[in-house]
Order: sequence, then structure tokens, then C-alpha cells
Amino acid sequence: MLGNIEKHIAEHLPFLKHSKVLIAISGGLDSVVLAKLFHSLAYSIGFAHCNFQLRGEESDEDETFVNNLATKLNVEVFTKKFDTEKYANKQKLSIQMAARDLRYEWFQEIATTFQYDYILTAHHKDDALETFLINLSRGTGIEGLTGIPERNGIIVRPLLPFTRDEIYAFAGTNKLQWREDSSNASTKYVRNKIRHDIAPLLKELHPTFMDNFERTQVHLRESKDIIHQSIQKLREELVETVANNQYRIEIAALQKLANPKAYAYELLKEFGFNAWNDISDLLTGQTGKQLFSTNYRLIKDRAHLLIQKRTKKETASEVIIINDSELTIKTPIRLQIEEVTSVTDTGKNILYVEKEMLKFPLTVRKWQNGDYFYPFGMKGKKKLSKYFKDEKYSLIDKENQWLLCNENDIVWIIGKRSDNRYKLTKPTKTIIKLTIAMK
Repeated sequence: MLGNIEKHIAEHLPFLKHSKVLIAISGGLDSVVLAKLFHSLAYSIGFAHCNFQLRGEESDEDETFVNNLATKLNVEVFTKKFDTEKYANKQKLSIQMAARDLRYEWFQEIATTFQYDYILTAHHKDDALETFLINLSRGTGIEGLTGIPERNGIIVRPLLPFTRDEIYAFAGTNKLQWREDSSNASTKYVRNKIRHDIAPLLKELHPTFMDNFERTQVHLRESKDIIHQSIQKLREELVETVANNQYRIEIAALQKLANPKAYAYELLKEFGFNAWNDISDLLTGQTGKQLFSTNYRLIKDRAHLLIQKRTKKETASEVIIINDSELTIKTPIRLQIEEVTSVTDTGKNILYVEKEMLKFPLTVRKWQNGDYFYPFGMKGKKKLSKYFKDEKYSLIDKENQWLLCNENDIVWIIGKRSDNRYKLTKPTKTIIKLTIAMK
């Protein structure tokens, strides 16, 4: 096995050569073999051991075993105790997910602080099969069936081409000692049930089952690459950037594709949306319907799907107060205020108002239900909700629209349209000029 892993590294992981590597070691069979292999190949290695304090004295004995092994091999070792149950309860995670988060965060911290180039874990081919079956049972897409990645950033898994039997045989030949985790014998966990009850039956089906499984995963990864290239090309065609952290997709263009639901899923996956049925319902849902991922929200808006980065939600009651002594408002909009004697440059980003008509302080706020104004050039009033509809405002557009108000009157839908009641009608020497910085 030593020769095989050396060959595998040379062909597939050449970047590991001459690197300083941190080995995640539990004290179990797999990680001890990984440590022995890289020590025998004369790599610059260190050990990192997590004591999750989940098995009482057994956990402490694992830590002692790893420390003794590090001393024997003259290897730098890092150990840390975690209150895993407390963290899991606080974060509302399963014990397995909590342990995973804790260890990888700590491994990254060690690598950064002590300048390790890569972190090695002892995942092998049987682990990949178990993960495949777990994801298959959960109804995953192709992403979950392509297996554990051999490299993910600085995380590298050099034992993935090797089976548990090969690892066990190497340990026996080299008379290695390791720790047995008693919890691995329990079938109350899904992974252990697959390991003890299901995987052995699958291996009985064909003498080369594990090799066939590995080839299948290679084919799946190749298919995934083809899909990725196709989606990337489609993304360039359909996903339009309309503002900073805001995008849109034309629904009609999506529905022309052979399988719009599948394409929508692939296009939206990078934004954290992965519920197939919800995405499909949104395509035909009413305008204003929304979905939320961790960092984005997805909105059905007439002919488009709008994607917006989630930020602190502003309330309708939030206002900016403008006193007559202020010349510039910088946040959340940039508004320049000055007194002039004549009208010069004009545009949608500029408003001229007779000073005598304004009663300071002015306010800048978002719209509220029931708001209305008298559109410039018209005699009658109009509800803002009707104006927004006529101007085809999206939900995001309405939320982002600021209004300049004089007491209870809307003077200006900032950057869009002014109120007819505040237009200049006679020569005056006291004019207020307001200029909004356009994005």
C-alpha cells in the first residue's frame, strides 16, 4: 500500500510533495494508517486530535493514545477538548454535524497559525460508498452522488482510492495499534447501519463491486462537469445583473427550455435555493411570492425571477430628518441640498423647489400604504401603489424607493417624479436645489 499511495500522490496529488501537512487523527484505524504512511514517506507532518468528550474515559484515552503516538514518531501534536453537546444544543445541530463544524474550524485555525499547507483526513473508498448511500436515501441530486471530494480547498483525502480492507491489511502487516471507537458498533446511526448491514450485502453481489462503484462515481463526476459547463453558459445568457447584489432571470426564457424546473434549480443553487417543488411553484406563482435562502431572497415579479442579497430589513417608519442647516445627506442615500438663484442643469436626479413652500425639517422615508401624490404635469392625485404598478416597479424597487416629504406631503419620488403642487410657478430668488446621486 505504501508504494500505491506514493504513486497515487505523484499522479493525482503532486502538490502535496514538499508540503507541510496536518493530519486529522482520531486514534482509530484509518487515521493511524494515514499517519504511518505519511511518516514513512518522510513528509513534514503534524497531528491534530479532537476530544469531543462524548464517550467519557474512552475519549480521554483516545487523546492519550494520540499524544503517545506523536511522541513515538517525534511529531508535533495539537489536542483540544470540545463541549460538543453544549455546542450542538446552542446551534440546534445533530451531534455529528456539531462535531464536524468544530473540528474543521479548529483544523483551519491550526493550519493558519502554524503555517500548515494542507489538512489531511483519512476518508477512504468505503466512506465514499456510505456517503453515496446516505445521500441516495435522502433523494439528493447529482451533487450528493459524486462522492466525497478528494480535495476541497486545503482539505485533502489521500486514502479515497483505498478500501477499508486494504487499510486493515496494511495495519496488520505493519503491526500497528489503534483505538476502537465503541460507538462505531452501534447501528442506531444511519452510517453505521449502512456500514454493518447494507454495504456487506452489496459487496456480495459482485466480487468487483467496489471497483465498479468507483468507476460509477468517476462517470458521475464527469457528467457533473458537463452539466456545470452547460449551466455556466446558460447563466451568462439568462442571469442579468441589475444592481449590486441583485439579479433577475426572465421566466419566459426559462420556460422555453426542455426542463425549466431542472434548469431553474441549477441556476438558483449557487444562491442557496435547493427546494425543487418550491422553485417550480414560483415559476407559475403570483407576483410578489417569495422564497428565502440563508443569504438571498427570490421573488416572483411579473415576467422575472428577482434575486437579491439579504440585508437588514428597513422599516416603513425609518426616516431621515433634514434640517435647513444641512447641506449633504450621505446615508442611506446621497442627497445634496443647496440654495440657488436660478434653474440651471436639470434631470430626474434634480429637483428645484421654492424655499418658501418648504417647512423644515424635511423628511426622507419609504412609502406606506395609503400614500398619494399629485404627479408633475397632472391636476389630480394618484396613489403611490398605482404609480408603482403603472411604472412596473418590482417589489424590490418599491422597497428601495425613497420619498422626500414636506410635513405630510410627498414632494418628490426621489429620482423619479416630483409633485405638481411644488413646481416653480413664478420667478423667485429663493430656490432650493436638491440633487440625488444616481447609482
